[in-house]
Amino acid sequence: MTVGTLLAFVVTVLLITLSGGAGEEIAGISSPGPFTSYGVTVSRVLAEIAAVVTIGSLLLAAFLVPPQRSGTLAADGYAAIRTAAVSSWCWGATSIAAALFAAADGAGVPVTELFQPRAFLQYVGAIDQPKAWLITAVVAFVIAVACHFVLSWGWTTALFFLAVAGLFPVGATGHSSSGGSHDLATNSLLIHLVAAALWVGGLIALIALGRRRGPGLPLAARRFSRIALACWVAMAVSGVINALVRVSPADLVSTQYGLLILAKITALAMLGVLGQQQRSRSLRALTERGSKGAFLQLAGVETLIMFMTLGIAGALSATEPPAATTVPSTTELLIGYQLDGPPTVARLLFDWRFDLIYGSLAILLAVVYVAGVRRLRRRGDAWPIGRTAAWLLGCATILISTSSGIGRYSPAMFSVHMGNHMLLSMVAPVLLVLGGSVTLALRALPPAGRNDPPGPREWVLAFVHSPISRALTQPLVAGALFVGSFYLLYFSGLFGAALNYHWAHLAMNGHFLLTGYVFFWPLIGVDPAPRPLQPLGRLGLMFASMPFHAFFGVILMGSQTIIGGSFYRSLGLPWVDSLLSEQRLGGGIAWASGEIPALVVLVVLMVQWARADERQARRIDRKADADSDADLAAYNEMLRRMAEERR
Repeated sequence: MTVGTLLAFVVTVLLITLSGGAGEEIAGISSPGPFTSYGVTVSRVLAEIAAVVTIGSLLLAAFLVPPQRSGTLAADGYAAIRTAAVSSWCWGATSIAAALFAAADGAGVPVTELFQPRAFLQYVGAIDQPKAWLITAVVAFVIAVACHFVLSWGWTTALFFLAVAGLFPVGATGHSSSGGSHDLATNSLLIHLVAAALWVGGLIALIALGRRRGPGLPLAARRFSRIALACWVAMAVSGVINALVRVSPADLVSTQYGLLILAKITALAMLGVLGQQQRSRSLRALTERGSKGAFLQLAGVETLIMFMTLGIAGALSATEPPAATTVPSTTELLIGYQLDGPPTVARLLFDWRFDLIYGSLAILLAVVYVAGVRRLRRRGDAWPIGRTAAWLLGCATILISTSSGIGRYSPAMFSVHMGNHMLLSMVAPVLLVLGGSVTLALRALPPAGRNDPPGPREWVLAFVHSPISRALTQPLVAGALFVGSFYLLYFSGLFGAALNYHWAHLAMNGHFLLTGYVFFWPLIGVDPAPRPLQPLGRLGLMFASMPFHAFFGVILMGSQTIIGGSFYRSLGLPWVDSLLSEQRLGGGIAWASGEIPALVVLVVLMVQWARADERQARRIDRKADADSDADLAAYNEMLRRMAEERR
């Protein structure tokens, strides 16, 4: 069996496993025919094969092989970009086919009926999955066109992240996005999809590099080994969580399905340890000998680990879970879980439901930051304790706002959602920018040598000085994104339309965090901003934004139109007597909670301004001591000459 045949088989098995459920018959909907039923699975698998090849090729070009010193892609990166161009065209075409087949299957009609424009718009517009495939097709075609023009490392990195984002629309609208516990199921599926695409796609790109005998193969193999280990952990954990969604903790030891989950968790752990040991041996052989045999050994180890992981995942998906004993309530169907009562202080603080996306992100950011501080201190360098405290408090704010009772009640009540909004957009970003994470990374990460390829430290510098960072931190752009998004989201109908979708809640939380960070970074950030502002400019930006934020809360308190009323009425929470009063409470929270962070920002600005003046005075004093007040002597000499001229 050739390497290409083996990889094709691996990818097909993987993506059929990930696609499980496509083409299932739904009660009450007529069969669309065998051609359409098989076309659902075939088109989806082909689209996902093209997706992982695109993502893997862009991963190789962006992070696995080094560019030239000028930032232009080297030969290995350019070859990977050409591969990504072809595969992304295929990704877009097969995504359109998947949209057609999914719409026909959901409507119970043959796919040929959708070739008419009116029928196409009718069926595709009525079902979420075909619309998600069309969005994916647009993303794929944008990448395909851009790959023909991109030659720099920076834009290749942007295309890589865009390609990863292209997995989200379909993953967020599949079978996991409905029913009870769909929040955990969707989050774990998204993590699973991204990890699988990076692992499989990266392995395909690495083997293609090995067949070309590219000079960057040893470095690419070392970097991919670390990525593969992280992807295995993410796939294993997310797969187990997705299985545990179907059982209660008591079922783990009292049912056959639960015992199988425990056995497969043990098998996955043993597989991870064995795989890491084999990777280390293969990498040492590749580094020492650099032979094709050593590379094939590494590729074979990765392929074997992938097969075994997929076998365990497939067995989990094929095992019948215990039958549900209760029918999900309306609240469970709409937000994914049941609420136990009104949001008392105790429930908001202690009624936790861990958010797999943002809760994991908060913990990961805290762990990486602490690891950087420890590296500095082991080296004998100091790091201000205040910055560490600010960063950890910012991470704790993200964790609490998304995983505590605040995050639990946020999708169901407007007032709690507004509190969550203020925490993510006003409190967490202020604390994070005071943590100085970029400065810490530049001090903790080792710089690449003169002839060494760029590494993580150089990547951080490139991101800070990238055109995207410079555009987003431009004062007018940052202010418009931060303040304008309040009005656009809540007064345009977007918020009401987004309430029905879990992916929209994820997107809103990410938007709140990013716009807040982009706004406060040049304002009070410890890290040097791409567009630094003078103290007066910072004060002006802050004072210009404060009235708009206050007006937003006042408008909400005085509005007679209920935002998202249809969704909140369908929930029918017994402790919410009046949706209008609930909305006015949310407006009051927005108005009141925004004032405290604004005051903190003003105090920080004043302190930073005073410290900047002190540093400037000390620099002047040191210069005067060094040159014996040469500037003052020159100034006095100028005054003396002017006086003589007047005489």
